[in-house]
Amino acid sequence: MEQLRTIGRELAMGSQGGWGQSKEFLDLVKSIGEARSKAEEDRIIARELEHLKRRLADPDVPRRKMKELLIRLVYAEMLGHDASFGHIHAVKMTHDESLPLKRTGYLAVALFLNERHDLVILVVNTIQKDLRSDNYLVICAALTAACRLIGEEAIPAVLPQVVELLAHPKEAVRKKAVMALHRFYQRSASSVSHLVSNFRKRLCDNDPGVMGATLCPLYDLILEDSNSYKDLVVSFVNILKQVAERRLPTSYDYHQMPAPFVQIKLLKILAVLGSGDKQASGHMYTVLGDIFRKGDTASNIGNAILYECICCISSIFPNPKMLEAAAETTSKFLKSDSHNLKYMGIDALGRLIKINPDIAEEHQLAVIDCLEDPDDTLKRKTFELLYKMTKSTNVEVIVDRMIEYMINITDHHYKTEIASRCVELAEQFAPSNQWFIQTMNKVFEHAGDLVNIRVAHNLMRLIAEGFGEEDEGADSQLRSSAVDSYLRIAGEPKLPSSFLQIICWVLGEYGTADGKYSASYIIGKLCDVAEAHLTDDTVKAYAISAILKIMAFEIALGRKIDMLPECQTLVDELSASHSTDLQQRAYELQALLGLDKAAVETVMPSDASCEDIEVDRNLSFLNGYVQLALEKGAASYIPESERSGVISAGSYRSQDQQETSAHTLRFKAYELPKPSLPLATSQASISTPTTDLVPVQEPGYYKEDHQTSRSQPSGDARSGEFGVKLRLDGVQKKWGRPTYSSSSTPSSSTSSQQAANGGSHSDGGGSTSSQTRESSYGSKRQQDAEVSAEKQRLAASLFGSSTAKADRRAQASRKTAKESPSTEKVTVTNVAPQPVKEQVIPAAPPPDLLDLGEPVSSSPPSADPFSQLEGLLGPASASPVLSETPATSSSKTPDLMSIFSDDLQTGATSGPAEPALGDAHSNNALKGATAVAAKKGPNLQDALQKDATARHVGVTPTGDNPNLFKDLLG
Repeated sequence: MEQLRTIGRELAMGSQGGWGQSKEFLDLVKSIGEARSKAEEDRIIARELEHLKRRLADPDVPRRKMKELLIRLVYAEMLGHDASFGHIHAVKMTHDESLPLKRTGYLAVALFLNERHDLVILVVNTIQKDLRSDNYLVICAALTAACRLIGEEAIPAVLPQVVELLAHPKEAVRKKAVMALHRFYQRSASSVSHLVSNFRKRLCDNDPGVMGATLCPLYDLILEDSNSYKDLVVSFVNILKQVAERRLPTSYDYHQMPAPFVQIKLLKILAVLGSGDKQASGHMYTVLGDIFRKGDTASNIGNAILYECICCISSIFPNPKMLEAAAETTSKFLKSDSHNLKYMGIDALGRLIKINPDIAEEHQLAVIDCLEDPDDTLKRKTFELLYKMTKSTNVEVIVDRMIEYMINITDHHYKTEIASRCVELAEQFAPSNQWFIQTMNKVFEHAGDLVNIRVAHNLMRLIAEGFGEEDEGADSQLRSSAVDSYLRIAGEPKLPSSFLQIICWVLGEYGTADGKYSASYIIGKLCDVAEAHLTDDTVKAYAISAILKIMAFEIALGRKIDMLPECQTLVDELSASHSTDLQQRAYELQALLGLDKAAVETVMPSDASCEDIEVDRNLSFLNGYVQLALEKGAASYIPESERSGVISAGSYRSQDQQETSAHTLRFKAYELPKPSLPLATSQASISTPTTDLVPVQEPGYYKEDHQTSRSQPSGDARSGEFGVKLRLDGVQKKWGRPTYSSSSTPSSSTSSQQAANGGSHSDGGGSTSSQTRESSYGSKRQQDAEVSAEKQRLAASLFGSSTAKADRRAQASRKTAKESPSTEKVTVTNVAPQPVKEQVIPAAPPPDLLDLGEPVSSSPPSADPFSQLEGLLGPASASPVLSETPATSSSKTPDLMSIFSDDLQTGATSGPAEPALGDAHSNNALKGATAVAAKKGPNLQDALQKDATARHVGVTPTGDNPNLFKDLLG
């Protein structure tokens, strides 16, 4: 913020002295600097933006005044406020012929816009024009804007002109042209891939600025393919040597260091080219030694160059003399009082110990001081160093330190990283399985929710497999110690879910294996765990499975097992749980208690957790049963993909879900009207007192094509009882829910309620207070001081010594979890292949924008359904005449309101039903309509309006003579 204010003051001063403008900008910057709060600053900027908006809207603003207004806009936008109303004025200023105004316009445009902004297209033409200018300052301004605004699509428009500028006589133009090509390469490498040879040529440019600018694109190219640039190693070394020998002009010096940023970039390039290449590295040793000898540790930029030299030496082919020089410089960093230099020293030491681990022994006390430093950043960097130098002799001390630090921090991100590193080191360098289990218990206890669940599975597998040797006694002792430790920990509060899963599994498998604890005691502990975590279904599932195992083992041993009251309560609770998984486990436990000893031994074998499970995916053991049933006349199995006309509860549920998801706007065209087809009915259908309700076709998004022939008989049988005959052939219903059903009584749909099983995980990180130990390692102040015995012991345990190496050796490398997991052995049986029936799914009509997901009949309409209602909407309307076939010429207009008549409800019991569409009924149609109107409302027209309103909002009648607004309003 202070830097922005300084820039503003300088711009304001320039505006006063340079071109004699008012001091409004200076007053603006002064008021912002004196603001006492962010709210006050926002009010000042908002007031300034309103003022600028009025001034920019004035068409008579002078050009020089416009320049000041744009600078004030830039200042406001740099402070985080929106000044988009002035962007177009900045674009216009780039077209100005005046050089100061054009450069101001390019500056504002580069700050206001980006490559995806809509106004960029107005700037591309201006950039093309200015790249051909005779004034090199205009060209530089255009190249600077091109680096910011030219996107991937616009690169071909300006690329040829930029390439031509690589040969411009002015070095500033050549430098900016190289920078523009580099920017184009970063945005679209394929667009400039044929021009990479130009970077090689510019490396030999006479101007050091052009050469330095070329190093940046070359570094990116070398990172992608270093082998193609091995021939440039000698050239880079010569350039670095000339720079180090101060052969460049003094204008490139920074804090008396010759071109330090060019040196750093060259060292980065040499580190990549010399990696694993002895011949290329041989050319670098001399110049690297010179840099070490001439290095200046009094300034930050000198230390930066020395640090980059250490990074280069750790990357190229190793050389003893270079490693010695790097170790000496690293020692100076570690002995410094500055935390920044100590940080660099720790990082450099971590790079060097990959080549020679013995280098760390010389700086062991400095590392211990950094480990106990109150600076948290330095402490984390030291833990990274210890992680890199861990081996079997010091893994216990390092992991214990890391766990202690993990307990005391609250940063979950870094806590997760520390926990994963502790697990990795314990799995790789654990001296014994007992130590590994104890370490994992600490990690899971304090950071269990942050550890990958795979680690928990590996720990279970390790306890099950043991040492992997034939020593059963050692394996039993390992499991017994695990059971003892988990029984102590199980009662502690706020344990992570993954750790509780491990505890339940171990107690279920080996809780009663050695006979030290009774089955009732272990079952009681497991019930306590389940009751303490009622919201975690996973923990309860592990607990009930562990109880099942213990009871099965007791039954297999012939012991009498008594169901504890708390266990019976838990089983009853889980039997009525919303989770089907918990229900199944509870019912399995109850079923197991009713089996005999032999059956239990077969179902739950003892200590069989590591055995492979053979899975017969084809269920070949049922082939004989299936064949016998087929011979007796049973129907063959129909695959789900071939079933038709069978609607299960699952399909009803999926239909409801699809209807809910379909109630959204659709952006497809309306379906075209289909030609009308004449109605075809038989004389038998007229004389037979049956309800001729046409089944509506299922929606097009169903996978199954429900055939009408299977659902028609039931509909005819039911409708025959009531005598209602309604022809709805071709009627496409657009509004409301489906009301045309093959059954007379509406079916109530029940929705299945699913319980949401959630578990709350609580952090298990206990807060322990640790005293902050402040100690700084100063080479001059502590050179003669005596080192405490505690630090000497810690250093000896971390780094070791010549005597310690001879005495301490890795006792036994823990065998990690086996790489090959238990795979499923699939038994393949020969099953006679059955021919697959091809299912023809009718093409669904295109969706309607106003179709709210209701199923629509795909048969073409025979008449306009709305024209059929015209005769009922008004007393003077004439009855519409439908196009009929000769066989059905006697049929009249169907009475649509008859489906809501009370006669439907009483037809089954009041007497024989009458034909709904016969001649006798057609003569009394008006009377029937009047009767319906008397029942539904004051008159027929009001009833129809209510019916249309209800169907418009999608209300399905819930009775034979429904109250529509009762359904609508609940």
